[in-house]
Amino acid sequence: MTPAEKVDELARIREGVLAGVDRATEAQHAKGKLTARERLALLFDEGSFTEVEQLRRHRATGFGLEAKRPYTDGVVTGWGTVQGRTVFAFAHDFRIFGGALGEAHATKIHKIMDLALSAGAPLVSLNDGAGARIQEGVSALAGYGGIFQRNTKASGVIPQISVMLGPCAGGAAYSPALTDFVFMVRDTSQMFITGPDVVKAVTGEEITQNGLGGADVHAGTSGVAHFAYDDEETCIAEVRYLLSMLPANNRELPPSMPVEDPVDRRCERLSDLVPVDGNRPYDMREVIAELVDDGEHMEVHERWAGSVITTLARLGGQVVGIVANQPQALAGVLDIHSSEKAARFVQMCDSFNIPLVTLVDVPGFLPGVDQEHGGIIRHGAKLLYAYCNATVPRVQVILRKAYGGAYIVMDSRSIGCDLSLAWPANEIAVMGAEGAANVVFRREIAAADDPDATREQLVKEYKAELMHPYYAAERGLVDDVIDPADTRSTLIGALSMLRAKHAPLPSRKHGNPPA
Repeated sequence: MTPAEKVDELARIREGVLAGVDRATEAQHAKGKLTARERLALLFDEGSFTEVEQLRRHRATGFGLEAKRPYTDGVVTGWGTVQGRTVFAFAHDFRIFGGALGEAHATKIHKIMDLALSAGAPLVSLNDGAGARIQEGVSALAGYGGIFQRNTKASGVIPQISVMLGPCAGGAAYSPALTDFVFMVRDTSQMFITGPDVVKAVTGEEITQNGLGGADVHAGTSGVAHFAYDDEETCIAEVRYLLSMLPANNRELPPSMPVEDPVDRRCERLSDLVPVDGNRPYDMREVIAELVDDGEHMEVHERWAGSVITTLARLGGQVVGIVANQPQALAGVLDIHSSEKAARFVQMCDSFNIPLVTLVDVPGFLPGVDQEHGGIIRHGAKLLYAYCNATVPRVQVILRKAYGGAYIVMDSRSIGCDLSLAWPANEIAVMGAEGAANVVFRREIAAADDPDATREQLVKEYKAELMHPYYAAERGLVDDVIDPADTRSTLIGALSMLRAKHAPLPSRKHGNPPA
């Protein structure tokens, strides 16, 4: 065969690989799903994707595998650009072995993960696989082990994003759980360790795939998924948007953008959005939209643990992570799930040099037997640990209430925030005035001729002495009391000052955070 004929043969092989199997493609589309290459085309800038190991095939024999050795072995791997920045990716091809992972399949993924880590660029996995390839036995399981090890090694070094686009069980669900963000598509993607058939056989419970591990379950109940969307196109577009807010690796700052929203814009609406009466709820999302550039932010875990909001946004063109209590849900208390949610978000921001803004309106931790027995102490300590360990710029703004241990945990000055700001109506105290008066003055109230009137008077005195807006500022625990309308410009100025912050941690292998 002449060199020219060899080149022609290679071209025919590649053409066949890219064409795929028409019947399998039709079946994929009939399920409302795209093929691996169609998904990669949506993720990457047009014409930028470079594929590697396209001609890889498995070498397994037995159980009929020797008769079927398709190129790619069911996974497409490579790199390209997203908005001009290098990103690595792998995409399971469900048309080949149902996207199941075998030795060659796993080796391709290992290769692209190693390249992403070496190049210091984000890794996106487009997951649509049936788990380990049964015909390859322990070799498939070892392949998953290699993926898990690399997920862990890359954690906090490069952003890792998992996009769930089909049913992913067993090992196929563990790898996404180790990554920074998990996206899911309703109706077509599921995650579970054991499927409905196994559940029924072991426990007798009957449940559908979506009921067991669908997008809404993991976005709203388990907290496994950070984002859930109705279709693949929207989902992948949002992955591109998220990548625009993340640095390539932990040695870089997040990308900045020109901003048309004036940095000195006054936010007059804030005084109307937040009632002075601490018992009246309001939507913290409206406060965030008023503060950030053009009102745009990307909320992480929007439907899980609703009493706290965690979101990425820009202030003055610079990316920030915002943690905020949500008075519309459980009055904004911290509970087991919201503490864990905020802690993970703080750790992610700190890993990738994203400054933190904490908006505080918290009445305390949620009381109750379920919370105590469920480990609220341990979970609350996760948030405390995350903030204390964070070295990025940290600014706290106390909007209204800040009571008890929850005040400390929400990035107070005492645990290391760089600047603490407060609005004029702030109340920082061990507990609410009514509860405090009942404890401190219980004897006086019990002995009074008119206990109710006495209690009311003592509550007023307690507020005047220990809960007035300037009490914390007088003691240096709040750096300034500001006009709410100036919050945006004050935050932008503070974060600009802190941009070059350097706060080294003690020399150690790693900490031992609460489990």
